[in-house]
Amino acid sequence: MPCVRPDPSDKDAEPFVEMDPTGRYGRYADLLGIGATKKVYRGFDQEEGIEVAWNQVRLQSFKEDSQMLKRLFSEVRLLRSLRHENIIVLYNVWTDDETSTLNFITEVCTSGNLREYRKKHCHVSLKAMKKWSRQILVGLDYLHKHDPCIIHRDLNCSNVFMNGNTGKVKIGDLGLAAIVGQSHLAHSILGTPEFMAPELYEEDYTEQVDIYSFGMCVLEMMTKEIPYSECDSVPKIYRKVTAGVRPASLSKIRDPEVQAFIERCLGTPRSRPSAADLLNDPFFAGLDDVTAALPLPWPPSHVPSANSGDKAGSSVPAGPPRRPLTAAIIP
Repeated sequence: MPCVRPDPSDKDAEPFVEMDPTGRYGRYADLLGIGATKKVYRGFDQEEGIEVAWNQVRLQSFKEDSQMLKRLFSEVRLLRSLRHENIIVLYNVWTDDETSTLNFITEVCTSGNLREYRKKHCHVSLKAMKKWSRQILVGLDYLHKHDPCIIHRDLNCSNVFMNGNTGKVKIGDLGLAAIVGQSHLAHSILGTPEFMAPELYEEDYTEQVDIYSFGMCVLEMMTKEIPYSECDSVPKIYRKVTAGVRPASLSKIRDPEVQAFIERCLGTPRSRPSAADLLNDPFFAGLDDVTAALPLPWPPSHVPSANSGDKAGSSVPAGPPRRPLTAAIIP
């Protein structure tokens, strides 16, 4: 498509590479990311005046893979039906026959995915990571309670997105998600090996596979290591996962509370808690207690005034000592 300028008279304006059929959304040339099935470009919503993500998939790539094409349209259909603060929002979708592409506009998260964000910021408090974890769980709880139930099936730190200026976390990339009926059972092998629950390989599983993946996300958050990075092949990962061997990085976590929480998520399907159960776990206790994180008030018992007769420089009795901030920093 020809280059389009929002205002042709303004030579300094950044040109759009293409526009959506409604003329509302424009796409810039710069990439935000490249995935297995799509490219994501920076876009702009002229009506709302906000930046968006322009997701573009070349349909020609899937001529011989009808199954992958179905997954692609599945993601779009799912996103259109979901409205939750911890799930990426879809604004518009269309196919372009001229370029043989599927295009869809989603909200953009300013800080990229959680994996990139955690690598960039080495020193993060345990409290902050608990808040991120809780938001992921809130999003999962929404998906799992959706009617019908939605299983993400590919939850990992590269599919969770961050707005760093607000601390808001959102689940995205629902291309492998499964919509299941009242039985809550799904039967196909999909996902990222390091984050896949053992029962996924058996092709008979429920939404509890997302809880296992969530536990691996928490592990990666805490250690900045992708689980099973000690394995150099997918078959080796498979053997460890199906044998119940935990990732080596789990032994690097010294906090017993964190380790126990992750272990709860990685348990057998029957013992694994639901997202709703985990949201009530003591692991998240006190996160919203603002006063607990603030120093105690320290009013001086006596403040000299200009008319009090106190000599300049006279000492002011000290109040009670400030309570130190004790949030643990995870390297």
